[in-house]
Amino acid sequence: MEETPVEGKVNQEKKKHWSLSAKLRMVVFLIIFIIITAFLISMFYFSLRERIDNAEREADSLLNTISNSIVSDVDGYKELSRLIMMDSTVVTFLRSSTKNVTDKMKNQARNGIFNILNVTEDVHAVFVFREDGDYVSTNRNAYYFDVERMEVGRWKSDILASLGRAVISINSNNTIFKTRGGAVLTIGRAIYDIYTQERTGMLLMNLSDSVLEKEIHATKNDNVCITDLKGSYLAGDENLVKYYSVDFANPKVIHKEVRATTGRRLISGCRIPEMPLIIITSANLNSGRIPYETGYILIFLLITVIIAAFSAGTFITRNITTPVFELTRAMEKNREEGKLERVNVVSVDNEIGMLEEGYNNMIDHVNDLIKRLIENEKILQKSEMRVLHEQIKPHFLYNSLETIGFLAMDAGAEEVHAALETLGSFYRNFLSKGDREIPLKREICIVQDYLSLQKLRYGDILQDEYDIAKDTEDFVIPKLILQPLVENSIYHGIRLKGEEGVIKITSWMEEGVLHISVRDSGVGMTQEQIEHVLRKRNESEMEISSDPSESFGLWGTIERIRCFCDEDDVVKIRSEEGEYTEVEFVIPPRRMERDNGNDEKVQSDAH
Repeated sequence: MEETPVEGKVNQEKKKHWSLSAKLRMVVFLIIFIIITAFLISMFYFSLRERIDNAEREADSLLNTISNSIVSDVDGYKELSRLIMMDSTVVTFLRSSTKNVTDKMKNQARNGIFNILNVTEDVHAVFVFREDGDYVSTNRNAYYFDVERMEVGRWKSDILASLGRAVISINSNNTIFKTRGGAVLTIGRAIYDIYTQERTGMLLMNLSDSVLEKEIHATKNDNVCITDLKGSYLAGDENLVKYYSVDFANPKVIHKEVRATTGRRLISGCRIPEMPLIIITSANLNSGRIPYETGYILIFLLITVIIAAFSAGTFITRNITTPVFELTRAMEKNREEGKLERVNVVSVDNEIGMLEEGYNNMIDHVNDLIKRLIENEKILQKSEMRVLHEQIKPHFLYNSLETIGFLAMDAGAEEVHAALETLGSFYRNFLSKGDREIPLKREICIVQDYLSLQKLRYGDILQDEYDIAKDTEDFVIPKLILQPLVENSIYHGIRLKGEEGVIKITSWMEEGVLHISVRDSGVGMTQEQIEHVLRKRNESEMEISSDPSESFGLWGTIERIRCFCDEDDVVKIRSEEGEYTEVEFVIPPRRMERDNGNDEKVQSDAH
């Protein structure tokens, strides 16, 4: 028995439906597989994470311990430097005038410093400088000076700016270096007279390498290194210097994972507060195991997620797959029947229902757009028919021919010929080969021909002016949007005023938009008249009116511009009663392309 087209279509839809369900089952099994894989990866990750967390906690504790110990030691040496500053022999050396300083006085000051340093072995050298540059020191032969840097004086600016407080630096701000060995930690401070508070000198105390080494050894951890802010080695394991990073110049401990020849390692570092010292430590991440508690939690989560996956698959099939299938089938039916109708197949108030409502809203919007396009096309056609009707009214042709007849009797055949040429040019441009849109320069020619014919009738009471920007001439606009405005200016503005009038047409570009204004010096308009003209007309008001006082040329042109631009705010009317009226159009640019110079040449023999 053969299958009917309807049955075949139903079976095909069922296949699609069941295919989606089968795909959903496959997705559920895939999810379970992914979950198991993720479980194994998570076991490895948590194991690694636990090792990293332990290493970070141990590094934090180790670095903070070393940092606090060094800070405590340095604070003790700061107090020792204070005692040296207050020693009577040092004070006498600093207070004495330059001519009174003797070698005996220097030796006494040096002995006074040695007496104070007897309490410790970790001070390698002390330098006490007078303001005139003279100084005394201990262990002077173990150091050499960077004379050029000392002469500049900027090396001690931070010490002098601290106003007596201790400043920690490396190698006395890279000015005084050991002849043998590496860099040393320097405590510097300015010395002020206790009575006059005037600065009398400066003290530099270089600490021995053992200060830093002792604190490292006290932790019983060999994976520690101390550097300066530029990464230069000072103490500890020199192999860790290669892991130095500018990120470690922070009082907060920074952790970084690196790959080394021995495997993954955690590098931690921080800066000792208020000191140019960075502590770096390293920990191996290849050893360790995951805690039992974490493993039990992961297994429980695995079983829970598998059950949830099966439940989610059933829920999705029942609440998503089937409603989506029904909604899709209704949409497809609309498409096949060529209808734009709302559907009503989903009875649930959720996202699927929102999808159906969105589709129905789209259908309503499309229907509204189609209706609007039809209405706009009707308005545009009626406006163009009205313009054509207005322009071919017999009275204009009769008046023009009558004027030409008067010229023939009074002036002779030359002026008759000129008038006929102007009239022919007007209608030639007016018809524009049936085009609905023409360049602005052709529209200007129509207006010029029209006003030339009107001047034959009204004489000197009518003057026209043009200010057309060169870059606007080729912009495409609807045909016959200026001539109705000019005619409106003559019959409803200048002629009613009973005196000489001027019509001025101006065009310009502003921010990529074309502006065209028509201004006349006629009787003007009231605000009520302006609002009446700008009010959007309905279809019944667009019917051809037999009322001669109705200014169709103005509001009909406005409606055509609105349809052309698909916007309402495209016209501005400014007026002052008894003075002027100005109508301005705002049109998006649509530049006419030229076809190899074969366009009809637009000209007016009357201008």
